[in-house]
Amino acid sequence: MGGGLVAAIDGMRFIVPVPSAYARPNRKYFGPKRGVTRLNMINDQAFGVAAKVVSGTDRDCLHALDVTFSSGEGRRADVIVTDTGSYSDLVFGLAHLLDREYRPALADLPDQKLWKSQPEADYGALNSLARGRLDLAKVAHQWEEIIRLVASIYTSEVSPYDVVRMLHGGHPTALGEAINTYGRVFKSLHVLALIDDEDLRRDIKGIRNLQEGRHALAARVFHGRKGQLFHRYYDGLEDQLGAPGIVLNCLVLWNTTYIDDALAQLREQGYPVQEADVARLSPFICKHINVHGRYSFYRHELGGARRPLRDPETPDPDAEDEDEQDAQD
Repeated sequence: MGGGLVAAIDGMRFIVPVPSAYARPNRKYFGPKRGVTRLNMINDQAFGVAAKVVSGTDRDCLHALDVTFSSGEGRRADVIVTDTGSYSDLVFGLAHLLDREYRPALADLPDQKLWKSQPEADYGALNSLARGRLDLAKVAHQWEEIIRLVASIYTSEVSPYDVVRMLHGGHPTALGEAINTYGRVFKSLHVLALIDDEDLRRDIKGIRNLQEGRHALAARVFHGRKGQLFHRYYDGLEDQLGAPGIVLNCLVLWNTTYIDDALAQLREQGYPVQEADVARLSPFICKHINVHGRYSFYRHELGGARRPLRDPETPDPDAEDEDEQDAQD
């Protein structure tokens, strides 16, 4: 696992079978029904650190920075990875102005356009890619307004979502176009890095796979047999979508803690634990977790220690009960 300073943002789509102000039609994701997107951010330790419920029709890029800056207290991630749906030149510019390294996984990479500030410059084999021209005078002219806007986001005087929505319209303002231009500098550098650096591509793919694994676990654990997450009557959509995130974090913490204990015990017993094998272990195993029924939060008195690991040679009574129940079903 990583150090928690790299994070990925992606959305989970949910059909909402009851009336909701959030739910919107989107045939691509919901067919004839209405739904929402839960845009969530996880770090490279598989922990969910922030989320936002958005309309099923909004582009993810409108909300990506909102999720980044809603992660609460503590050190925020320095590197943000998204898919193409959360990408825009404006987000590139704002992310770097807000001191975040933005690494979207761009689709159709060979067709991406690079930008240059000097039209007469010769980039050799890259001339066919560097088709755009940067007018840096726009950035210089708007620089004081850009800094004031960034300071307003930092001090929470305005939300990143409101800024992106205001500047991302069909006809960008002069300020929006200046930030777009600024963002294209970093987009060009990012595309070149993707082309040149295989490790960077692997890192981006790795954390996106980690997030997809968490999404798959959420779908298995919480959708149930009927495939619906929501009750017919509920107090709040945010609460219903937020609760699974808390449970998933508990599951990840439990798994990583006890996997670490198991590895330590294997090493003490002289078992050849290979680092390459350890790197492939998943924090999203769930066969041993029962999320159905009623929850008790009674804290067992363990004297500050954790429960001992079960001897794999000893029969598990809980597993035997489950096998017997499966046979009866």
